[in-house]
Amino acid sequence: MKQKNKTPEKAVEYFKNGYNCSQSVLLAMFEHWNSNNELVPKIATAFGGGIGRCGSLCGALTGGVMALSAKYGTNEPLIEKRLRSYELAKQFYEQFELQNGSVFCRELIGYDLSKPEQAKKARESKTEEKCSGFIRKAVEILLALTENAE
Repeated sequence: MKQKNKTPEKAVEYFKNGYNCSQSVLLAMFEHWNSNNELVPKIATAFGGGIGRCGSLCGALTGGVMALSAKYGTNEPLIEKRLRSYELAKQFYEQFELQNGSVFCRELIGYDLSKPEQAKKARESKTEEKCSGFIRKAVEILLALTENAE
C-alpha cells in the first residue's frame, strides 16, 4: 500500500508555527524536493495576505508558483526554456481556482486584511482554519502536477 505524502500537513504545520501561507507552501515543497536555498522562506514573506495583506493573489497560490519556478524555471533569457514552467504554473493556477472558487485572498477568506478592523475580525473568526485548507490544497495540487513532470 502506498504511504500518504505528509507534505500537505507539513505545510499546514509551518503555517500554524507562524509562517504565512506563501512561506509555508514554499518551505514544504522545498523540503519535499530535498532542496535548500537561503532565500526560502525569506523570498515569500511579502506575498502573505494576498501580497502585503492587499487581498490579491492568495499566498498559498503565490508560494506554489514560486516553488514551481524554483524547480522548473531557468536562468537563461530564452522563451523556450520558460515554457515548461509557464505550463505548470497555468495548470496550478487553474486547478487552485477550480477547487477553491477563487484565487484572491480577500474572496477566499471574506475579509480585507489591509483594513485593521477587518484583519482583527479575521483573526477573531479563526480564518487560519480556512487558510490551512488552502495551503493543504495548494500542496496537494503541486504534488500531483509535479509527480510526473520531469
